[in-house]
Amino acid sequence: MSRSYWNTGESYSQPKTAQLQNNAKQTMQKEKSKGRVLEPVVIQGRSIVKSWWGQAWCENLERYADYESRLERGKRYVRTGAVVDLKIQKGKVLARVQGRRKTPYKIEVRISPLSEERCQYAIAQCGRKIENLERLMKGDFPEDLKEMFLGRQGLFPEPREISFSCSCPDWALMCKHVAAVLYGIGARFDDNPLLFFELRGIDVERFVDITLANRVESMLANADTPSKRIITDESWERLFGVL
Repeated sequence: MSRSYWNTGESYSQPKTAQLQNNAKQTMQKEKSKGRVLEPVVIQGRSIVKSWWGQAWCENLERYADYESRLERGKRYVRTGAVVDLKIQKGKVLARVQGRRKTPYKIEVRISPLSEERCQYAIAQCGRKIENLERLMKGDFPEDLKEMFLGRQGLFPEPREISFSCSCPDWALMCKHVAAVLYGIGARFDDNPLLFFELRGIDVERFVDITLANRVESMLANADTPSKRIITDESWERLFGVL
C-alpha cells in the first residue's frame, strides 16, 4: 500500500490533565530551587475570566480567530494550570506553557504599537466625562467607553497587530500553547486591568495627565460662552408669568 507524505499513520493523543499538572508542579519546584520566580496563571472555577476586561479580551480574540479547535484546547490547558509563567510587558507577553514533555514550551506574543491617531481618540473619549477616567483607573469599566475599546478605532488589537511564536513542534500557526497564553492574558486583566495599557504601550500616568489637561483647556476655551441652561429674564417671564 502506498504511503502519503502527509499521512504517517501516527496519531497523537492529548496529554492527560494529571500529566500536565504533574509536569507543571515539577517545573515550579525546579525553578524555585534555582531561585527563579515564575508567575503562573491560576484559574479558580470553570470560568477563565470574570471581569469585563478579561471577558472583552477573550471575546475579541474569539471574534477574530479562525482556530476553533486550537482555542478549545488552549482553554483546557490554561484551566489545568499548564501556563506556569506569564509576564506582560510593553508590547509583548513572555510565557511558558507545560506540555507532554518535562521542559515547558516558550511562547512570545507581540502586539504592534498603538498609533498616535488611536491614542488621541482614546484621550478624547475619556475626556468627555472625567468620572469615566476615574472609574477606568480604578479597574471599573464605564459602559460609555465600550466603543473606545471595541470600536473600529478601539484599543483592542486586531489580528494583524498580533504575532506569536512557540517553541513546540506543532506546525499550526496558532498552537494550543499560544491559545492558552492568549486566554491567560485575559485572566491577568481580571486581576489587574491596568496591565492592558502596559501591553498596548500606553503610559497610564501620561495618558491621565494629557486627558485632564485637554479637558481643562476645553473648559477654559468655553468659559465665556453663555450656557443654554441659564435662565434669562425673558425665560422667567415665560415660565412663571412674572411681569
